[in-house]
Amino acid sequence: MKNRFSSKIRCLWLSLSALLAALILPQLVLAAEEEAAAAAPKMYASFWALIPAIVAIALALITKEVYSSLFIGIVVGALFASNFHIEATIRKIFDGGIVTALTDSYNLGILVFLVILGMMVALMNRAGGSAAFGRWASVHIKTRVGAQLATILLGVLIFIDDYFNCLTVGSVMRPVTDKHNISRAKLSYLIDATAAPVCIIAPISSWAAAVSGFVEGEDGLALFVKAIPYNYYALLTIAMMILMVVLKVEYGPMATHEANALKGDIYTTPERPYANASADTEGNPNGTVLDLLIPILCLVVFCVIGMIYTGGFFSGESFITAFSNSDASVGLALGSFFGMVLAIIIYCIRKVLSFKECMACLPDGFKSMVPAILVLTFAWTLKGMTDSLGAKEFVADLMASASGNLAVFLPAIIFLVACFLSFATGTSWGTFGILIPIALAVFPETSNPLCIISVSACMAGAVCGDHCSPISDTTIMASAGAQCDHVNHVSTQLPYAVTCAAVSFVTYIIAGFSKNIGISLGSGLIILLITILILKAVFKPKDL
Repeated sequence: MKNRFSSKIRCLWLSLSALLAALILPQLVLAAEEEAAAAAPKMYASFWALIPAIVAIALALITKEVYSSLFIGIVVGALFASNFHIEATIRKIFDGGIVTALTDSYNLGILVFLVILGMMVALMNRAGGSAAFGRWASVHIKTRVGAQLATILLGVLIFIDDYFNCLTVGSVMRPVTDKHNISRAKLSYLIDATAAPVCIIAPISSWAAAVSGFVEGEDGLALFVKAIPYNYYALLTIAMMILMVVLKVEYGPMATHEANALKGDIYTTPERPYANASADTEGNPNGTVLDLLIPILCLVVFCVIGMIYTGGFFSGESFITAFSNSDASVGLALGSFFGMVLAIIIYCIRKVLSFKECMACLPDGFKSMVPAILVLTFAWTLKGMTDSLGAKEFVADLMASASGNLAVFLPAIIFLVACFLSFATGTSWGTFGILIPIALAVFPETSNPLCIISVSACMAGAVCGDHCSPISDTTIMASAGAQCDHVNHVSTQLPYAVTCAAVSFVTYIIAGFSKNIGISLGSGLIILLITILILKAVFKPKDL
């Protein structure tokens, strides 16, 4: 009887123990997972912080497939950030990654701007404005050289913002470059090379506002203006484009794309996600050039108004101060919206399009931007992973430890570090925020020429890395603006950007010793010209 009673007690005890274990153990496991996720990654602020971006970039260039490459980079970053805990990794990818990137107010504003620009392009195509401009350009622009120079000129004129530049220049010039059998890869390069490089030397631009914000205790805009003549990568990129177009020099993968374009294939590779983007929409045969120019002009005016509005211009701030304090994301979203509304009103009043036809264009415009939105989302998520791993802190510590010696070489060193960081993270603005304070700490006197040269090296290197990086939002926008396969754009542009970067690096060494604008910039231009002439002799053009 006693044994039977003891057996019942043991069964009851075991049952209660099992119940308690079932209730408590999952909570302990979850708490351990959360503690592991909350702990600083073991690879924080080390070289491993850059590995996710390096993996994504390498895979994109090797496989020629950007979506999966970026996602694999995100997974690698999430594994590192969560110390290889599976549940925490999955939550990091989505909750702390993609969802965070898409709910960021700045990113969301850029996506709204991107979608509205796509809608405006669809409206202009349906109204016949793009086709009319193509007909006008076919009469006035008679050569391939002329078409490329016109693209460069338009890119230089639209200096307010790089996103706006990429999409506007692409939508306006695509019909012209297609008619002259210029490859989409070359158009992408011309767009990309007149986006960030132009914005970074324009005092009235969203980039000038961003750089000014990273300069504490000084007149940031004044320092930005002083640094313009020393921004060698931006200046030499513009010079290089013009020289290569005029001298008809092509090399690397771009030469293959241009040779195929002359035979009628402007894409070269089977991947052509935008090949039928406008084929489904018949433009109004009665459309005129004004149906393109008026919406573009409205867009420019309203985007400028939107940016200075966010900077407090209508609350009493001066134009320059308002532009410096502007929120480009909100300003461009507001400006593009009102520009689109006015374009629809004008089309309806002129009876070029009915209101119903205008509304039918909006989904088409949205769909045309889906590839760019997808790549941007993954790129922003990957950037978030590298940030959580302390990539910025790693590079900042590296720069701080190297800044004490060889001051005359410091601008060249800063340029290289900025190139690498911007390339790996896909953000030039983030690179400004890391390196400009370091440069100002090393050279606190802004009247010191080495201070100005070093700050300009931060900006030039950041733009260079941004220009080369497959995960840069500007590079993605340039692909979208030209309607070019993204990997094609990156692989063809890279040799050109690296060439200009090498010349810029040598120029910064000269600047560190001479501290003279004329000597350094003049030397850089001479080196660039010699380099291009050598490339022309080695890679002889085939009737380009």
